[in-house]
Amino acid sequence: MEVLQDEIVVTTGGRGSFEVTDRVAEFVRGSGLVAGSLHLFLRHTSASLLVTEDADPQVRADLESWFGELAPDGHPTFRHVDEGPDDMPAHARTLLAGHSLLLPVSGRELMLGRWQGVYLWEHRTAPHRRHLFMTLQGEFAPPR
Repeated sequence: MEVLQDEIVVTTGGRGSFEVTDRVAEFVRGSGLVAGSLHLFLRHTSASLLVTEDADPQVRADLESWFGELAPDGHPTFRHVDEGPDDMPAHARTLLAGHSLLLPVSGRELMLGRWQGVYLWEHRTAPHRRHLFMTLQGEFAPPR
């Protein structure tokens, strides 16, 4: 089994979801991986990765609203506020949504469903530069 790794940087505009499907798919297509898997790991504790609906942005807005109820900014039980009232809620949201994904690859393509996209979900209110580490494993063919 062979392994190929790379990293992309995503600049967020603050809290919200930022689609990375095309950038990730470009890495996969250029890799020569014909059968295997892609592991995505977000190197941060206040943002998440998710696969979700990519056709209707209201889905992501609804998720944001729901997570806002689960881990609201400035909640009185949160004592960790070193970087502001959104600090601890961002960590809690990351634990709920996750910071890594494992996706199947076949024929140099991500095997996403018709309405699925890959998103970086920023939980902080300020813009950040997020590092997304990508690892491909499996059977590689020579690049086309």
